[in-house]
Amino acid sequence: MARTARTLRRRVLLALALGSVVAGCAGRATAPVGATNSATDDGPGPYRSLRDDLIARYGIDKPRAFGPYAEGVLSRLETGENVVALTFDASGADGGGVDQKLLEVLRRHQVPATVFLDAKWINKHQDVVAEMTKSPYFEIGNRGRTNRPLSVNGQGANGLPGTRSVAEVIDEVAGTHEKINTVVGKKPEFFRCATGHYDDVAAKIVADLGERPVSFGMDLDQGGTASASAIERTLRGAQPGTIVLARLDKPGGGTAEGIAAALARRLPFRLVRLSEVA
Repeated sequence: MARTARTLRRRVLLALALGSVVAGCAGRATAPVGATNSATDDGPGPYRSLRDDLIARYGIDKPRAFGPYAEGVLSRLETGENVVALTFDASGADGGGVDQKLLEVLRRHQVPATVFLDAKWINKHQDVVAEMTKSPYFEIGNRGRTNRPLSVNGQGANGLPGTRSVAEVIDEVAGTHEKINTVVGKKPEFFRCATGHYDDVAAKIVADLGERPVSFGMDLDQGGTASASAIERTLRGAQPGTIVLARLDKPGGGTAEGIAAALARRLPFRLVRLSEVA
């Protein structure tokens, strides 16, 4: 009962905090929620109380596992249906482009997809985000602020350093949560950090912040470097329940052509958004 009460209190504080931030952000650029730099801090109030509550709750916890399959992380669909989730990442790091050909393929074939966007990419491509939100087939997920794996002690993956504390985990999630809520008009349900690597403590924090931590089971385009033929073959071979990852921010690769080729013939499964089954 005590744990339930604490969780309820955190959820109430989160709703109040993000609501107050939305009101305060009207007509100005969105600052990272809870940033430790006073120049970008939204100040004391409900968010600070929530942040302090989570730091007190998890500050002494030691991670027991780190990776894409850590406890609490959604790495495959929890369903017995013959479905596959097609998901995309878009980050403002390393140029942060837009694969317009891929977007056109997805629209033309009316493909349901979950698209994870980070704060820098949203800032750079707000017109593209606005177009995506008009589509009934896309849903927007949260990919964080700074393109890092999620850890409370700095564990990294694939050459990227991870967040180093409970506070940095909170800031990585909450800042873009608010930005998506403001730009899209809907709170994101799902979060995926860079590389999809979490420790189990960070995954719990994401859940307490109102989102579900997600990784993936198939890297479809190998970060935008795979050939179109390899992408077609790999997608058609996906097993039911797989969460497929591809890149939306790597134009010029084979992703659009490969997915288009796979869609040209009937797939042996149904494509879904994460919210349809997770």
